[in-house]
Amino acid sequence: MTSELVLDLAADSDVPVLTSLYDGAARWMLDNGIDQWQPGGKDAEHFRLRMKEGEVWLARTAGGEAVGAYELWWDDEPAWGPQPPVAGYVHRLMVDRAAAPPGTGKALLAHAERRIAESGRPLCRLDCRSDNPGLLRYYRGAGYVVVGGLAAKTDGGGSPYAVTLLEKGLGPR
Repeated sequence: MTSELVLDLAADSDVPVLTSLYDGAARWMLDNGIDQWQPGGKDAEHFRLRMKEGEVWLARTAGGEAVGAYELWWDDEPAWGPQPPVAGYVHRLMVDRAAAPPGTGKALLAHAERRIAESGRPLCRLDCRSDNPGLLRYYRGAGYVVVGGLAAKTDGGGSPYAVTLLEKGLGPR
């Protein structure tokens, strides 16, 4: 992980920061022709629920500025179906592109992978929209392999969309 970042579990007081990071990432996607997230698509209740049911990690610079976050789930039946407890699932990898140091996204992924491996689970899984080739390349470049797909996933906020399922073996630690 880049030495410029400090990662901590998000607290209830961080919810406004998380919604701001999400909205900023959503605006960046729209500005760059990526139809994936919409500003306002994840509200405070979403992040509170994710903190209650899983983990939400917030990355700050050494100076305290929030520059990224991700959600870590311990199951993901909507995308992966019922599974034995062999994986952690990364969701909402968010980076403030204006403020984050280079490599922040990969540092967040590496942190998630370490956290999952420390839990004794050998796989890190994630999904991305099948119509987002840039993100698919990014994850493949980080060592993830395509293991399947889902023709119609919903996030509760719109029409179903196809996703590509990816995973990375974490190996012995």
